[in-house]
Amino acid sequence: MFGGIDIGSRTVKIVVMENGEVRDFQVRNSGYDPYAQASELASELIKAYKPKRLVATGYGRHAFEVDFAHSVITEIKAHSLGARYLCPNCRTVIDVGGQDSKGISLNEKGRVINFRMNDRCAAGTGRFLEIMAKTLGFSIEEFGKEALSAEESVKINSMCTVFAESEVISLISRRVPLLSIALGVHKAIADRISSLIGRLNLSPDVVFTGGVANNICVHRLLERKLKQKILVPRHPEIVGAMGAAIEAGTA
Repeated sequence: MFGGIDIGSRTVKIVVMENGEVRDFQVRNSGYDPYAQASELASELIKAYKPKRLVATGYGRHAFEVDFAHSVITEIKAHSLGARYLCPNCRTVIDVGGQDSKGISLNEKGRVINFRMNDRCAAGTGRFLEIMAKTLGFSIEEFGKEALSAEESVKINSMCTVFAESEVISLISRRVPLLSIALGVHKAIADRISSLIGRLNLSPDVVFTGGVANNICVHRLLERKLKQKILVPRHPEIVGAMGAAIEAGTA
């Protein structure tokens, strides 16, 4: 029995694996104290499953290692391991989480050979989506589906979260249809992500991980922009934690 925990900026994910299969997983909002949430989840996991090893990943991994984890790995490695486990022919990983986005190239053996990362602003990330959804009055769960139903889109010029929010509020005041604005927001996000991925040697199979992969509109727009079929796991938000659990089982 092995465990992996991904301590992200928006959510904490934990996965338990045994004999190469996922036995259990949990996802919890990070809240104001991600370490406390991660510690509580880890304590529950240790009590219930008594894993031989626990590996941490995510931006909070180093602080967590002191008290709970046997070792830590980068998000790049964690998502690569998880994506490759779910799709053995994966050669490209697109990971978009709460505060950053990453593109990862793998060789035929699954080793990381190149990557690109945007971690300097929230543009094109889950946080950006959350703010835009709230501004437009949509739930984050329905935002992508609703945007896809738009008959046309309006261009969003700014990808700075603060300026984009002001731009969206201005469009609303001009009575531009909300669905058109929503689709415009999603197109701006897809443009941002595809620009990042475009700096890599994009090779199939392409796997989309992270919480933003649950957004069907971003998914479909990326497929059109990149002219590639993009695979989305059933629970894309836990792929990093899964990769950490796989690392725990092989260390």
